[in-house]
Parts: sequence; structure tokens; C-alpha cells
Amino acid sequence: MLLNAKKLSFLSLLLACTVLLVILGGVLEFNTLFLLAGASFCVGIAIRESGLRFGFGFYIASILLSLLLAPNKLYCITFAAMGFYLVITEYTFHKLSFVKWNTGRRKNVFRLTKFITFNIMYIPILLFLPKLFYPGQLNSGLLAAFFMVGQIALFIYDRAYTYFQLYVWGKIRGKLHL
Repeated sequence: MLLNAKKLSFLSLLLACTVLLVILGGVLEFNTLFLLAGASFCVGIAIRESGLRFGFGFYIASILLSLLLAPNKLYCITFAAMGFYLVITEYTFHKLSFVKWNTGRRKNVFRLTKFITFNIMYIPILLFLPKLFYPGQLNSGLLAAFFMVGQIALFIYDRAYTYFQLYVWGKIRGKLHL
């Protein structure tokens, strides 16, 4: 299935907005995580509007373009991690929709997959690159605290993404007639 011109132009504008949000995340230091989360939400929009294959292509294109244009490359890596989490989340949601399990079991598998995906990315960074989180020496108490803060951040990010897709993007999508 090929993309029609309307979807292609929509994805192009969405890519421009995504890269602009990543660049603004590097320029406006006080809103970095908010802007990077917004940019990663665009990856989720692309996946839901054009499918997994084209959405993943959008994700790769947004990473490459951000690396070329954004002044702070560390923020591009953060955006890539947030976007990867959403790619895996949307992929899991798509695959679980075809499984004949009851709803409770599907929800539990979906939550577990999201939890494992986040921690596969977060724990190695926390253990091997602790200077990204704290400039001093990390003891076991601080390590446990950063682990818990990461889990809370995951919960907030995931709830914000769900709210954005259901309510904000739902209203905007209806006006775009995609």
C-alpha cells in the first residue's frame, strides 16, 4: 500500500514539527523534557496515522534529521529513546490486538512490555553512565532513588501520551480529515 499525497504531506509537516521541537528543546533549556516528549508524541502520531512500517521510517528520518540540525546531540539521543519506547509500545499494542486472550491478560502483557522496554533502556544508562544523572559519586541509596524516579517518570510520560492520543490528537485529527 502506497501513501497518498495527503498522508505524505501530513507526515512531512509532522516531521518538520518534530525536528523543530527537538531543536527548541536544545535552545529553551527550561522546557527540554516537555519539548522532547512532544516531539516523541509526533512519532506515535505517525505510527497511528500511517501504520507501523511508515511510522518506523518516520522515526528513523526524525532521528537523522534531528542529529543533523539540532545543536545539542544529547537531546537527540533522549528523543530517540523516547521515540523508541513509543515505537515498541505501538508495535506491542498492534500485535496484541490480534491475540485471542481476555482483555485483562492483554492489558497486563501490554503494561509488562512497556515496563521492560523502558527498563532495558534506563537501567544500563543509570549503571554505566551515572554522570548523566548526578555529577557526584552515586551510592546505592541514590541509585535506588534514581531508579524510582525513573519509574515515576515512565508512569507520567505514559499517561501523558495516552491522554494526548485520546483527547488532544483525537480532536485535532477530526478537523484534519485524514
